[in-house]
Amino acid sequence: MAKTMQSRVETAGVEETRTRLPEILRAANDEGAITIVTKRGKPYAAVVPVSQALRKAPNLSDLRGSAKGCFGDAGRFVDKLRAEWP
Repeated sequence: MAKTMQSRVETAGVEETRTRLPEILRAANDEGAITIVTKRGKPYAAVVPVSQALRKAPNLSDLRGSAKGCFGDAGRFVDKLRAEWP
C-alpha cells in the first residue's frame, strides 16, 4: 500500500541547512517535505523529494491544442496582417 505524503514547505538558511542536512533529507524522503534553502534571505536552492524532482514536464506536443479558442481565429488574424503588408 502506497503511503500518502503531505508536502510541507519550510525555509532554512545555508548554515542551518549545513548543520541540519541529515534531518532535512530524511524529512524530504519520508514525509515529502520541501526545504527552500536561502542565502542572505533570498531563495537559493531547494531540497525536494526525488519523486518530485524527477517529475517529467509535458512535451510541447502534449500541449498542442490546449489553448484552442483562447485567441479567436488565429488564421484569420494572420491573413489580415499579411494583407496589410505589401
